Order: sequence, then C-alpha cells, then structure tokens
Amino acid sequence: VQLQASGGGLVQPGGSLRLSCVATGNISSRLTVGWYRQAPGKQREFVADISPDGRRAYADSVKGRFTISGDNAKNTLYLQMTSLKPEDTAIYYCHVAKRFWGQGTQVTVSS
Repeated sequence: VQLQASGGGLVQPGGSLRLSCVATGNISSRLTVGWYRQAPGKQREFVADISPDGRRAYADSVKGRFTISGDNAKNTLYLQMTSLKPEDTAIYYCHVAKRFWGQGTQVTVSS
C-alpha cells in the first residue's frame, strides 16, 4: 500500500484548503483511515479519522472547522479545512490503520 498526500500550501488565516490522499494497493474497507499532523518542535498529533463503520472523529482543536471524507471509487481520502488558524501550521500525514503513512504535505497558515 502506498499513500500520496497533496493539497498543502500557504494560506492566510481564515482561509481554506483541501488535502487529498490517494491510496494505491489492496486496502481493506475494514480499516480506520485518517489524518495526523506534526508542527515544528511538537509531536505528531491526531486530527481526524473515519472508522470502518463510517463514524468520524475529530480532535477538539479542529472540530467544526475540518471535515474528513472519502471516495472509495477513487481510493482517495480528503480533509477539508476551513477557518484556518496559524496554529494549524504543520505537516499533515494521511494513514491507513496507522500502519501505512503518506509522505506528508505542508500546510502553512500565515499573513
């Protein structure tokens, strides 16, 4: 399984970005998929995920601003981010079952 994340960039506070994560290989639909992020000098932290039963979970810091979704036909996971804040600046990593990880995509929120 390989994961390719994209969609990061530089955005002003209050702006939006949509991250994508394309998976190649044989992936069971009975695995949790999601996103983590790592800011400079900090540990990697949970952002959001989707459980095999379809339930979505979010970190308190992004609840109400970020939306995780998936397109099974395209083997793609998304993270729609709105009302971005400078503290959202980090490298964002997608994962499958926390066993397979994408290479990360940089999100920078700055004026």
